Amino acid sequence: MPTSEVYPKSPLVLVAVEVRHPDAGPLTDVQQRQLKSLLAPGLPLSRPFLGAPGLVASIGPGSDPQLASIQSPAIPRFMSRDIFTSVTFHRDAVVVETTSYQGHPPLFDLVRQVLRARLEVGPLDGVERVGLRYIDEVRTPGEGAPGAWGLWIDPSLLGPGLLAGRGGLSNDAWQGLATYSGDLAGRAPFDRMSLVLRYGVGDGYAVAPSGDLRRTTPPPGPFFLIDIDSYWSARDVVPVLDLDELEANLKGLHTPARTLFENAITDRLRNEVLRKHDA
Repeated sequence: MPTSEVYPKSPLVLVAVEVRHPDAGPLTDVQQRQLKSLLAPGLPLSRPFLGAPGLVASIGPGSDPQLASIQSPAIPRFMSRDIFTSVTFHRDAVVVETTSYQGHPPLFDLVRQVLRARLEVGPLDGVERVGLRYIDEVRTPGEGAPGAWGLWIDPSLLGPGLLAGRGGLSNDAWQGLATYSGDLAGRAPFDRMSLVLRYGVGDGYAVAPSGDLRRTTPPPGPFFLIDIDSYWSARDVVPVLDLDELEANLKGLHTPARTLFENAITDRLRNEVLRKHDA
């Protein structure tokens, strides 16, 4: 059920694009100044990053769901003035993140602009991985009651929650994981993709409001996590980083991720929650 609809009440709390490349070493001060100048129209704020590349959504009994990272030396990062969007330049990856998703075309345009700027200040030897990650916190009226998620989430994802409801219990927190693979529309080596789906009931937040990026922050409470990481990774060959090929690859990764999300939710969630506009 692919669609390009951007829901007014979207449950998306974070979208990230990671382009991993062979280690290019740390950016010099001159390169950082050049990048700041090139990215100034949309990402004018320089706020060095103190974590490691990659995102970890942690959900489990007795712990607050949050994004965790391992501390490391400061890494060049530039942000939008509203602090909703950032780009981080690791020595082996470029990561674009936003908590204000307006659809995949503007996101992919931004990725292209960022990579064009990165290539202008120094070469990259190829591309080893392209990842597209969507983290959703589904919050609904009356959530948290035993069996209530069945009104909003497809039964195939409810597993232990259904058992809890049948026993008169409240399923406070759990997380499942499924992996998939499939074909990409591109030519070799961009011809196969993988996808990881993390899902389950949590309480609080999957993406901490105290993180470096601002986010829309509802009151803490029960939510259903749908966390999709759609990615391509090099196998036998590390191809050249071509921006047209990369954008086609991102579009190919987006389609199964969106299809999976749409199949994971019910029409009731779409019509009664996600499509509602503020009064």
